[in-house]
Amino acid sequence: MTVTDVLLWVVFPYVALLVFVLGHVWRYRYDKFGWTTRSSQLYERRLLRVGSPLFHFGVLVVLLGHVGGLVVPDWLTEDLGISEHAYHVTAVVLGTVAGVCTLGGLAILIYRRRTVGPVFSATTRNDKLMYAMLTLAIVLGLAATVAANVFEGGYDYRKTVSPWFRSIFYLQPDGELMSGVPILFRLHALSALALFCVWPFTRLVHMLTAPVGYLTHPYIVYRSRDERLGSRPVQRGWERAS
Repeated sequence: MTVTDVLLWVVFPYVALLVFVLGHVWRYRYDKFGWTTRSSQLYERRLLRVGSPLFHFGVLVVLLGHVGGLVVPDWLTEDLGISEHAYHVTAVVLGTVAGVCTLGGLAILIYRRRTVGPVFSATTRNDKLMYAMLTLAIVLGLAATVAANVFEGGYDYRKTVSPWFRSIFYLQPDGELMSGVPILFRLHALSALALFCVWPFTRLVHMLTAPVGYLTHPYIVYRSRDERLGSRPVQRGWERAS
């Protein structure tokens, strides 16, 4: 294993994880009021109504597919009665459809942000960096899937990329597993790690937020204003119905 492999597949993943965790802690502590999506729905709704669901539902399926492919070992799915061929076909079809939906939704959102004046004015440098890195990671992921399954006859990343990913969390990183991985898969992995590095400093932090506090939020009491307020004394208790 070369020095470059050590830096890319052993050192860089831990740097990305450290920045990801500590960055969110710092952001929550010092920029709690900035922990928001900075919604621009008031400025434009037509394109947002199409692009936002397309992107969010697509990226949700993509994330679930990555969790299943990287975290769940191949022997476990085989023990559950799912053959490698069935898993591969399902993963490729769903992953491709979800990736295309995600990329299409992202393209609509970028077009909206660039062409709608008030939305463009509210766009920060961090937003531009986020959109660029998201697009790069999604495009590389789709390109790797298409290239491996259409032009190369398929590639079983669960024998190389997945064990490497799990070895990071075992604190026994095996960067040598990535040495023979196709270039597009390696670029996709590096782009994802780079995205994790900038994640805490962009509006992507809202993906780690859930409205749990609303479950214990006290009731909000609304009182109607009587048009004759002050014209008669206020009676205690229930009034007799006429």
